Amino acid sequence: MKLQRLRRQVLKLTVIMGLLLVLLAINNPKSGWDPSYVLRYSWLEYTHKDGGPERVCDCSAILRGDREAVDQAKILTITKDFRKSILVPDDYYINATQDCKAFKQSRKYLTFPLSQEEEDFPLAYSMVVHHKVQNFERLFRAIYAPQNYYCVHVDKKSDASVRSAIKAIVSCFPNVFMVSRAVSVIYSGWPRVQADLNCMADLVEMSTKWKYFINVCGQDFPLKTNLEIVRALRSLRGGNSLESEKMPDYKKWRYSYVHQLVNGSVQRTEEAKKPPPFNLPILSGNAYIVVNRGYIRSVLRDKRIKALIKWSKDTYSPDEFLWATIQRMHGVPGSTRPNHKYDMTDINSIARLVKWAWHEGSEESEDTVYPECQGNHVRSICVYGAGDLQWLLENHHLFANKFDADSDPIAIYCLEKYLRQKALAELR
Repeated sequence: MKLQRLRRQVLKLTVIMGLLLVLLAINNPKSGWDPSYVLRYSWLEYTHKDGGPERVCDCSAILRGDREAVDQAKILTITKDFRKSILVPDDYYINATQDCKAFKQSRKYLTFPLSQEEEDFPLAYSMVVHHKVQNFERLFRAIYAPQNYYCVHVDKKSDASVRSAIKAIVSCFPNVFMVSRAVSVIYSGWPRVQADLNCMADLVEMSTKWKYFINVCGQDFPLKTNLEIVRALRSLRGGNSLESEKMPDYKKWRYSYVHQLVNGSVQRTEEAKKPPPFNLPILSGNAYIVVNRGYIRSVLRDKRIKALIKWSKDTYSPDEFLWATIQRMHGVPGSTRPNHKYDMTDINSIARLVKWAWHEGSEESEDTVYPECQGNHVRSICVYGAGDLQWLLENHHLFANKFDADSDPIAIYCLEKYLRQKALAELR
């Protein structure tokens, strides 16, 4: 009897203390805790039930770089049954989006801005994809916010099931649309640039509100929350952030000779190209950029840039010099001078973090740019594994490339959980 009375007294004291804490939080807004948070937003949190078979991994330990947790994840990703169980067919998305409300709830999409700061600073995204709908949907969910705008370009060569599934996903969101003019994208050819150009034009027509443009592909993934991205862009003070540096000699052949598209590939001819218009210095860069709205307006309207675009159409991999060259043109909003002192490498920009095979190595080596890839390589680019996550999150970049749910879904799953928990912590 005495024990029961003691338990009841302890329970009463616990309830009273809880009520006092709630009252204290309500009357002291500086405490930073909203007692209604749990009721309003807890459904957005990723729980142990969310995700597929990869949820057995310890993401907290993986993100800390715990060797045992990383090794367990690596072993799991090469298990035959695991690899088979993680595949999500395109039909799933076609069927699931028949009820958009249920789809958004089950996938825990953010349906309201998480802060006034984010609502006042909308972004515009160009998303160029050609396969792997699961990759696209997980990337899209990770960057989706209702105040932003999204143009989705699906390669005209893509399978019908891919186009149908992505179109079905897009149809559930009023601020997301399919590009008005899709093209057949060719690796290292002009159509890759044209896909982004078409989305740029559509996004400018779509809204006058967005502040910055970011282009992504289906195998990108964010390293920052939307709020962190907004704050990083605000800190640019109207500037742009993209790779733009002196063109190395071994790449100059790409625009010194005329190239042709033959049977879906880019082939060099022996015909020499004329110098670039206006004697513009050609800079080296990459396809992925973070630029302000004024930069995009210049791309679409500036006569010098239109001439440069026309000149670039028969070159090799124009996406790896066009944006970088425009960034150094006088009068383009957010641009810098072509002087070498303004050169910016991919490591120093915030646009994209990529591990190239020839820059990997031991941390003790002075020639090493980054540690060895913990996943696998495709076209000399690291497809990240779970073991890369700790290093990725230590960097300042907004996005990283490449991720693949088919080869290592654990890396994506742990990033998803990390970003969602961080976003909701910012909300609290």
